[in-house]
Amino acid sequence: MLKFIGQLILQFSGWKAIDNTPNGVKSYPRAVIIAAPHTSNWDYLYCMAAIYSVELPIRYLAKDSLFKFPLGILMRALGGIPVNRKQKNNLVDEMAKLLSNSNKNVHLIVPAEGTRSYTSEWKSGFYHIAVKAQVPIVLGFLDFKKKEAGFLDVFYPTGNYATDLVAIQKYYLNITPKYPALFSLKDQKFD
Repeated sequence: MLKFIGQLILQFSGWKAIDNTPNGVKSYPRAVIIAAPHTSNWDYLYCMAAIYSVELPIRYLAKDSLFKFPLGILMRALGGIPVNRKQKNNLVDEMAKLLSNSNKNVHLIVPAEGTRSYTSEWKSGFYHIAVKAQVPIVLGFLDFKKKEAGFLDVFYPTGNYATDLVAIQKYYLNITPKYPALFSLKDQKFD
């Protein structure tokens, strides 16, 4: 049913799902998926539509204020995990265990920017979860100019965060968010 709904949303809005991963995103049984760029509430709709259209089993992180009744029931049913961003916790360890200990295929979606507002740096949690769980990072994207949502590639972290982050972010240089002024990479220069 969710596959049909996802395909319907994409079709009626003129969007399409793109999977540029080497073997198809479903061939990676456990992975962290970056959700980027993240500048609008519309990101959730198109991201979920693309994911459900390819029947990808997911869990995703979202701010805890979205999980209040009655919306919280739906958010949890669709794989949402509430995150209190004001409180220190062991989220990286918990999410790495979720991926490592699962006996089913699971893909954890993490918004790399951590907010819809402008921020100059990506949060590093997605990277550390992938390293700790020993899973690849799928480079999820939303391009509002092309009306495409999906997966750019698969990245295997080396453990060198600074070097790997630059390599990952380069994939997103030609991606157009809903609100370009809020994109964390809008002024980013790479050598």
